Parts: sequence; C-alpha cells; structure tokens
Amino acid sequence: MYMSKSKNRKPIFIQPIISTIKKLSESGKLGGVLLILSTIVSISITNSQWAETYLHFWHIELGNAFLSMHLEHWINDLLMAVFFFLVGMEIKRELMIGELSTIQKTLLPLLAAIGGMLMPAIIYALFNHQSEQAHGWAIPTATDIAFSLGVLSLLGNRVPMSLKIFLTALAIIDDLGGILIIAIFYTSEIHLNYLVYAGMILMLLYWINKLKVKHFIVYFIPMLVLWYCIYKSGVHATIAGVLSAMFIPLPKIEKYESVLHQPVSYFILPLFALANTTIALSTDSLAHLTSSLSLGIVLALFLGKPIGISMMVYLGLKTKVCALQDNADIKDIFAVSLLAGIGFTMSLFFTALSFREPESANIARLSIIIGSVLSAVVGLLLLSYTLRDNNIKNPT
Repeated sequence: MYMSKSKNRKPIFIQPIISTIKKLSESGKLGGVLLILSTIVSISITNSQWAETYLHFWHIELGNAFLSMHLEHWINDLLMAVFFFLVGMEIKRELMIGELSTIQKTLLPLLAAIGGMLMPAIIYALFNHQSEQAHGWAIPTATDIAFSLGVLSLLGNRVPMSLKIFLTALAIIDDLGGILIIAIFYTSEIHLNYLVYAGMILMLLYWINKLKVKHFIVYFIPMLVLWYCIYKSGVHATIAGVLSAMFIPLPKIEKYESVLHQPVSYFILPLFALANTTIALSTDSLAHLTSSLSLGIVLALFLGKPIGISMMVYLGLKTKVCALQDNADIKDIFAVSLLAGIGFTMSLFFTALSFREPESANIARLSIIIGSVLSAVVGLLLLSYTLRDNNIKNPT
C-alpha cells in the first residue's frame, strides 16, 4: 500500500514548474522565454570546453547529390521558411481584414515603419560606410514582433489598445519591409530558369486557391517544390514561405496559424537561436564593443528606431494625414517605439545573411543582444512612466 501511494506522488518541485510553464504558454510568453534560454545555452556552450564540438555540430553536412547543406543552413533556409510562411499569413490576414485593411488604418504604422527602418540604416551607415561591414546595414532595421509585444504585455491593461495596435501593425509592416530587403539586397547570382519554374508553381498555387481547394496537402507539395526552385534560383529560400502564404485561402489562415504557432515558437525559433547565437566572449570581443560595427548596431537599434519612428509620426500628425487615439501623445509613441528596437530574431537572421566571416558575425550578434536589451529595459521603464503620467493627468 505504501509503495502504491509513493508511485503516484509527484516530487514537490515538479508541480510549480509545470504550473509556471502552463501560465507562460497561456500568456503567449513561453516562446520568448525559450528564445532567451536557447541564447543563454548557446553562448554558454560556445564559451566552454565543448565549444569546438558545438560549432562543428552546426556545420555538419546533411543531404545528398540532389541537395546538400550544413545543418545551420537547413535551419536558416528551410525551417525559417516555415517561420516566414507564418509571418506571410499574418501579413495577408492584416491586409485583408485586419489593422492594415484600409489606408486610414495603415498610414500611421506605415509612416512609423518607414522611419523605423531608414533611421537605423542611416546610423549604421554613418559608422560603417567606408568599412567591409557596410553591407550589414539591414541588421538594425528589424523589429522582433514576438519580443516587442511580449515586453509590452508586461504592463498589462495599463497600455491603451491604440498603442498595442500601433506596435503590432508597425512590426508587421517592418516584417514586410524585411522580406523585401531579403528579396532585393540579399540575392546572390540569379538563375533565371529556376525563377521561371518558381513562377509556374505560383500560377499553380493561384489556381488551387481559385478552385477553393481545402486540403492542405494539395498546397504543401507545390510549396515544397517552390521552396526548392527559389533556393536554386539564388533568391533567398525563405521568400518561398512568404509567397506561399499569399495563396492560402483567408478562411484557412487562422487554422494554419494555430497549427504552426507552437512548432515555430517552441521548436524552430529556439533552434534558430541555438545555431545563430554562437557568440564567443573574450577580452578581444568585449573590446570590439567600441568598434564601428558594434556602435552602429547598438545605437541604430536603441536610438535609430525610436527617433525614426517618432519623427515620421510627428510629421504625420503635423500635416494631419494621420491621428492618434486614446489620448496618446508623441511621448507615448517614443516610449513604445523604443520597444521596436528589440531586433533579436530578424536581426540575427540578417547577420547570418550579411557576414560569413566569424569575427564580424560574433561582434554583430553580441551587439544585437546589447541593443535589444537596452531597448527593452529603457522602453519598459519610460512607457511605464508616461502611462503613469497620463493617468495622473487624465484620471478615470
């Protein structure tokens, strides 16, 4: 009898862990926590006695004569295409029925996103335009939608709905801008024959959509072929994910988003972080934090994002082409736009595209983390202060 009871009894420390994971999952913050943990694990192993084995692991060649890549490239080119497929569906939904479905709704976040991409690129270029790192200008233009909204959610119901919508729409347009940057500026040698094949597959997907086919497998097979054609064409393979998403029927998007959310958040993105945050910390790497590459990224994320966003919003307000709601003002916009400086996932992705040389990639990754953490902490504190100030001025 005693043995029977002891078998059913859970260790006292298990239940709080399960409860915490469940709460994080329900709040949508578990993915962000896993990303942070993956980054910590990756940096820790990279700076341990297992560093050489760990780095070698990500460069294992997998495949056959038909298609062969390093494990890191399978993650960045194929698995991240699934991530971009999810992003593409979100963009389509917002353009069709969401916060970007009308010009009036789109104008304010569109202006903000333009400023939030141009100013960081300009700041980065000011530091690096005469160096070999000049082609990394896209690194600080990105906003990590999951992390920025996750940090914003820490303030709970104190945040006006208009600011939440503003940051969400801005981040979505920012993702669209990032996709265009990849397609235009990070394309290697073009093979026109594969682009023609890709065009034919897109036409097939168009007709499948037109016929209102419901079974996902009918979409999946052409999408897989499309990925291969885009990959072989020289255009970055992740673009296939976005293009495929444009042909998914609108009634099915919510279902597919729901199905893909957990695999992407709990597996693909943490795996991406493990493979792409192999940052070696040493006295030399820390000394490089004052280099033009590091300063260009940190300042572009931490200052370029909020300055560019706020300037464009201010011009929009002054010219009366757009307006703020919920008694929000430019101080609130500046505070929330600091959170747009959390580049993380997309910035790391741009780093992988920009730098093949390990030292530059190492400095860039460390700088992204510093710039993103600064943006998150200062943005959270400043927004908390402005919201408290607004409540004092406008008590309910």
